[in-house]
Amino acid sequence: MDWEIIVANPCILYITASSGDEAEKISHALLEERLVACVNILGNITSHYWWKGEIQTGNEVLLIAKTMDTLVERAVEKVKSVHSYECPCIVSLPISGGNPAFLTWLKEETENSAG
Repeated sequence: MDWEIIVANPCILYITASSGDEAEKISHALLEERLVACVNILGNITSHYWWKGEIQTGNEVLLIAKTMDTLVERAVEKVKSVHSYECPCIVSLPISGGNPAFLTWLKEETENSAG
């Protein structure tokens, strides 16, 4: 079975947050509107990055959300509306293959997103 026939454009959103509480808030906001089908929260990561001309180091929490590419723009706006960062990391990565049953489930769970 060709999974591309079942689900044409699944993707993953990679999002960082300042804390577990913020990650939970973002996760629930995305799930409530069915903008994503699932969110994994990985705690206590260390991030090194440039910010305002200086190298910074901070503790963050990583969210990995599964969705469809047609919902990415709305999901990004939702995350930005509840996120504490001035410039939050929210990037979309395409899924190029995988378990057909999972990809079908992903599509079905996001088909009825509000809006």
